[in-house]
Amino acid sequence: MTVVAAALVDGDGRVLLQQRSPGRSMAGLWEFPGGKVEQGELPETALTRELKEELGIDTDAAHLAPATFASADVAGRHMLLLLYLCREWHGEPRPLDAAGLKWARPEEMRSLAMPPADVPLVRLLEVLIPAF
Repeated sequence: MTVVAAALVDGDGRVLLQQRSPGRSMAGLWEFPGGKVEQGELPETALTRELKEELGIDTDAAHLAPATFASADVAGRHMLLLLYLCREWHGEPRPLDAAGLKWARPEEMRSLAMPPADVPLVRLLEVLIPAF
């Protein structure tokens, strides 16, 4: 299963996180917005679609910079998580498919409860964001 996610970075170097809704697996955890890549879909196309569905924002694949990936076992299935950095989008993010949103600097994310696949990405963001 391939999943894409975005580290949406604002002008202050903060990243947007969304909180998983009650009733879903890993409810209450903070994660990078994104979702599954559908059959025959390019990862960048999937991510722009997911950002529109989950946050109500528009971005272009040209504004997505591949950053890193994580590999994890999720409920007995292998998941490959592709993380992209993005500084340009249109619209104000809204929690359309989440319990809430939060802007946090990577060092602040260390104290947040996050899905296991997202946790190792935080340290890398501490290095990447100042250079991005």
